[in-house]
Amino acid sequence: MADEQVLRAQKWVNSTYKGVTGYVACPEDGHTGWGTMYSLIMGLQHELGVSPVVASFGPGTYAKFDALGNIGFNWDKNRNIVAILQYGLWCKGYWAVEPGSEGWFTGVTRDAVAKLRGDMGIGGDGVINAKTAKAILNMDAYVVVAGGTDGIRSIQQWLNGRYWDRSAYYIGPCDGIYSRDVQKALMIALQYELGIASPNGNFGPATQSGLQNHTLTQGASGVFVQLFSAACLFNSPTYDGNDNPVTTTWRSSFDSGLAEWVTVFQQFNKLTVNGQGDYETWAQLLVSMGDPDRPAAGSDTRFEITASRAKWLYANGYRYVGRYIYDPPNSTLDKEIKPGELDTVFAAGLQVFPIYQDNARQLSDFTYTNGYQHGLNAHKHASDYGFNRGTTIYFAVDYDATGEEIESAVVPYFQGVQAALASQGKKYTHGVYGSRNVCTIVSNKTFARFSFVSGMSWGFSGNLGFPIPRNWSFNQIKEFKVTNGSDTFDLDRDVVSGLDRGVSSVNDKGGPADDFIVYIQKLYDLAGSYGATGQKRSRLVMEYIRHYAYGNRGTANKLGWWYLIGSYDSGFVDYCDNHGMSIKGSFTDPFTGYQLGSEHMMATANAHLLTNQPDNKKSANGGDVGGWAGDLMTFWADWRNSEQQYADPLKFAHDKLGVPGVASSFGFDDLVEDADGYLLARAVLGGKNIVDAVKDHYNGSGGLTRFNDYFTGRWGSASDCKDSAHNALTALDGTLSVAQAYLITGAGAALPSDYQNLPGGYDKLRNFEQGFVDALLARMGTEKRKLSVYKENHARYLKAARARGRS
Repeated sequence: MADEQVLRAQKWVNSTYKGVTGYVACPEDGHTGWGTMYSLIMGLQHELGVSPVVASFGPGTYAKFDALGNIGFNWDKNRNIVAILQYGLWCKGYWAVEPGSEGWFTGVTRDAVAKLRGDMGIGGDGVINAKTAKAILNMDAYVVVAGGTDGIRSIQQWLNGRYWDRSAYYIGPCDGIYSRDVQKALMIALQYELGIASPNGNFGPATQSGLQNHTLTQGASGVFVQLFSAACLFNSPTYDGNDNPVTTTWRSSFDSGLAEWVTVFQQFNKLTVNGQGDYETWAQLLVSMGDPDRPAAGSDTRFEITASRAKWLYANGYRYVGRYIYDPPNSTLDKEIKPGELDTVFAAGLQVFPIYQDNARQLSDFTYTNGYQHGLNAHKHASDYGFNRGTTIYFAVDYDATGEEIESAVVPYFQGVQAALASQGKKYTHGVYGSRNVCTIVSNKTFARFSFVSGMSWGFSGNLGFPIPRNWSFNQIKEFKVTNGSDTFDLDRDVVSGLDRGVSSVNDKGGPADDFIVYIQKLYDLAGSYGATGQKRSRLVMEYIRHYAYGNRGTANKLGWWYLIGSYDSGFVDYCDNHGMSIKGSFTDPFTGYQLGSEHMMATANAHLLTNQPDNKKSANGGDVGGWAGDLMTFWADWRNSEQQYADPLKFAHDKLGVPGVASSFGFDDLVEDADGYLLARAVLGGKNIVDAVKDHYNGSGGLTRFNDYFTGRWGSASDCKDSAHNALTALDGTLSVAQAYLITGAGAALPSDYQNLPGGYDKLRNFEQGFVDALLARMGTEKRKLSVYKENHARYLKAARARGRS
């Protein structure tokens, strides 16, 4: 809604200064914005004798205003300057003048200025000097805004009140939001307390040296504790070993509560854990790179890792190396993995994480179409190199994207990447490389699995005023030149969180089902020695196998698999890892010859075990989300992203849903894993342990009738199946709606519940659901024919055997 006084300001400033050299008129729409503030600044410059005028309250403008001294009650040397300040106050929401009295510094104006100064935290009389004028003519808020907190606002006001009259400090916002400006204000305040002669807000040598001499321990108090705990609050929450958020408060004493938070922060950021405010911790709180010389087990480079380089990396404590799986045709960097290089890396005891970058250095590189094409290309190259199913590929955002650019271009790009990878069978997941803000927003909006943070670009706006992402896997902290004898190459040092375990081999083929059964038995035995009994032993086996791929909590804005299909026992995961176990990601189905993904299958089984199927088979619930319902939601997003090529969703389903030999977001292997996961859960619910259930299914005849058994057990009729699919896609409550947000809107597609209200949308939705039914019926029909042939051949075998016996 337009504000009458803002509109009055816009009309006045445009009419008053329209002929001034350099002046740019602001919109006359009654809405506050930078355009209006810039016009007011240019008007002020003209009154101060600046020419040509520019849209910036810079040092020249500041100096000329400062020469005026304080402007207060009854100041009348230049009524236009007073009017400009009054209109600036009004644009900030302060009633600074009665209409018609613009240009006169009245008692109303004085009261408005006093109120503003109180909100800023500086207090004092209702007068305006150069610093308060600069603050009036910007878009900073001095009251808590949406997303802000009173705790952060208190720190902002304290910083302003303590340092605002220092030469290097400018009045900062008091909006309750941790931002780049607040980060810089904190740094300048810290530099003043360290006694640095010319504070500039940069994390330079003098600041680093000063902090190395200001370690804080429990029992300390005073201004350094206030600054330290403020930085802690700005980086809050941090996350404990179970991924639970841990918060803190601003304080002046380093008490046990602050020490506990610092300990968790150090653990989360992979610092030395001592609960103290040491240099490492100060640095990590203040800049994205932290201490660039702290220990780091990860690295990345555009240079080939030869045998001698691999040996050097391992000898110097590195265990991970990021390498590029693609180099654009116009590149001169020659950064793509070389033939045989991966074998060299693995032989040296190193692990690889793959990076994909095709330009990605400016806004125009980021579109949905580019993301889709890059996703397809990344899938092809990763497959050609033999990267195993489940590998995370990091897609780069190699420039300082602003928040607006991230939302408008980078997020659609990653939605394209996600859609492309899904269309190829979800063999690979996408990660994101970029600033903290890029990584956080992309993860929130597109559910990037992991974040590779460009922490060494500490001056990026996206790294200032943003805590490290919850899902960070690698934090790039320093670039340097390695000298290894006569060989030199550039290397980036990366701190490793442990979330992404990297790749230690390629072209892995899942072993036979017998090997998988032995593996299940080992996990089941460990569950027993861990102390579990009964059905819980089987549940722990499912949780361990699926926890890495289907165990994330999600993001600050969206809940992940942890919520959708249940948590997992992290203690048992650690117990298994400490006993030499790792996730066996696939095995060969003896009935189809397909490589089945054990993580997806056990996620399905785990979900059905925790949430039994609904009594009404026309419905769907959280148990289904772990299997067919989750896959169907992903497939819906895939169709919506392909609607220009496939106007008919029924044909899309017939061509791609569960069709053998066709790569798809809901491929044949997904359908098998959904069926087997369901049947394994039913067997465990029926009293079997997971070992016997797996053994009976894959060494018995379960695979011969899996689709018929699945369909009969879960639905029983085609109409119930179709209605259940509709319920899964359109229900607006509970786990189903959360899953829709995670799997549909996270992929950039509209919800089916919204789509069905469009002209023709309901019919298309029902056709899509029919496609799911048809896929199941088709597989059931094939299964029945194969079973008939099997029985016929078996009968012939028995007849021949009897004949041989008679002879």
